[in-house]
Amino acid sequence: MRVLLSEQELSKGVDRIAAEITACYGRRPLTIVAVMTGSLVFLADLIRRLEMPIRVSLIQASSYRGGTSSGELSINDEIMLEIHDRDVLVIDDIFDTGKTLSEIMRRLWLERPTSVRSVVLLRKTGCQLVNDQPDFVAFEIPNEFVVGYGLDYEDLYRNLPFVAALQPSDLQAHHSV
Repeated sequence: MRVLLSEQELSKGVDRIAAEITACYGRRPLTIVAVMTGSLVFLADLIRRLEMPIRVSLIQASSYRGGTSSGELSINDEIMLEIHDRDVLVIDDIFDTGKTLSEIMRRLWLERPTSVRSVVLLRKTGCQLVNDQPDFVAFEIPNEFVVGYGLDYEDLYRNLPFVAALQPSDLQAHHSV
């Protein structure tokens, strides 16, 4: 694995994004909708840096099934809190094609919130397939498959305290275990 973002870099990036979000919302109450499961580490670190009243809700979305390329999008919002007439901030781990976040945002607007914005930990350069963009981005990264800090490969590596690019040799070693 090649480390792209260290623990210290991630912490500084989360500090910066928290300041940007605070400047945007001030002390207004905020409903956060976190996209499971990849955003949970980012969510935990981010909300501890925000001072406005916060409600946390979860939504599950997945387009990766046992590989490194995205497939069909599946979204489960059955456990999401009511967001009508509320300011909503969607938290996601990574923005690559953009299809997942675009679809989630579209669905959330149907619930008639006051506002919906988005924050992502990572935005991959050069692979977006949608016109929408996240409102807040902590880091730009190259178009590589990454793990750590909540991101996984076949449900492993989420616990790494850094973000790393998986190399072909890592994938071979992973499959031989």
